[in-house]
Amino acid sequence: MDFRPTEDQAAAAALAARIFTDLSTHERLAAAGTGSDAELWKALAGAGLVAAVEEVGLLGLVLLLEEQGRVTAQVPYAATCVYGAHAIGVHGSDEQRARLLSELYAGTSVATGAFPDRGRVRADPLDGPGADPLADHLAEPRAATAAAEAPAEDSGPDRRTLAAGSAPAPRARLHGTLPLVPWLRDATHVLVPDTDRALWLVRTDAPGVRTEAVETTAPWSAGRLELAGAEAERVGSPAAGAEPYRRVLAAARIAFAGLQAGVCAGSLARAVAYTSTREQFGRPLSTNQAVLLRAADAHMDTEAIRVTAYEAAWRTDAGLPAGPHALTAAWWAAEAGKRVVHAGQHLHGGAGADVDHPVHRHFLWGRQLDAHLGGAPELLDELGTVLTAPDPGPFPVHAHDPARVPEDTA
Repeated sequence: MDFRPTEDQAAAAALAARIFTDLSTHERLAAAGTGSDAELWKALAGAGLVAAVEEVGLLGLVLLLEEQGRVTAQVPYAATCVYGAHAIGVHGSDEQRARLLSELYAGTSVATGAFPDRGRVRADPLDGPGADPLADHLAEPRAATAAAEAPAEDSGPDRRTLAAGSAPAPRARLHGTLPLVPWLRDATHVLVPDTDRALWLVRTDAPGVRTEAVETTAPWSAGRLELAGAEAERVGSPAAGAEPYRRVLAAARIAFAGLQAGVCAGSLARAVAYTSTREQFGRPLSTNQAVLLRAADAHMDTEAIRVTAYEAAWRTDAGLPAGPHALTAAWWAAEAGKRVVHAGQHLHGGAGADVDHPVHRHFLWGRQLDAHLGGAPELLDELGTVLTAPDPGPFPVHAHDPARVPEDTA
């Protein structure tokens, strides 16, 4: 394993650090409230930092999201990059990439995703398999004959089967409710998994789509998404089954773990600066052993989040199995992330209890990222299930899959 960034990755991270630091100040964050900073979003897109995802890979994206997390920048950068630029770039058809990526790169379109999904969404096909049962029945013998005559291929899905290629993307009408989607009020597109774990892209202004603001722990522009026959297009080849979903879920876990690493690093940096200058009984607080040990533990937790996110991202970029590694990174981000942001706030003493203090924003983001990733106990349970499975596959579907829950208990 080699986590050293390439020249392109290092340059993109340095540019992101400069833009985030210059524009994401405490005053601007306070003014943004639960909305996005339009000027910062324009600067990021104008600098090519959304488009950079295609060049720097998932490891490069983790580096970029660390910089966002350090200053808790109030923009839908993480969501748009992982659920939009990365998902469409890897799994979208040629037509989808040509139509959507330029808008996402320019910042005129904002994407988000319902991962891990907290609801049940049904997809009724408008075309393709399932749209015409009689045609599907007549086509089955022909498909079986063609499969028998086709030459044998490797069993594992590759980039060609995961992407939809040049064929028009199947369309469907979606029905269901997703109670909490991050950055929904800023989004123009939402990536939604259905009960069969197919991925569908729906516009937030499409007929049959209703959004409602939801207040979360962190000041994200989250919302509730209701779908009543909303038309959507499929992302990923139908032949790939649920594999695009599994891979997007793993990429999202890795990306948001990288974001949490930045949040924790920013919280710890503020705590170090405060305890190094705040004096008690004639000496800095940082000279007290209890303070030193608490800060050291927070540093080790932050590094654990960072290195597990790096490893999972590196393995994904290298084409290696990374599902368990994505779960490991997500668990560290959820479990250790909470400890770090609590420590950062506690090391500020009474100042840390002030909800207007900058460190409090890191505390809120750390708590929200834990919830968004699914919660540490659930992630650990899922990781144990995956590790003990006979053949979990490179990107196993998560154990707490609502599609696997009986209808009367879902």
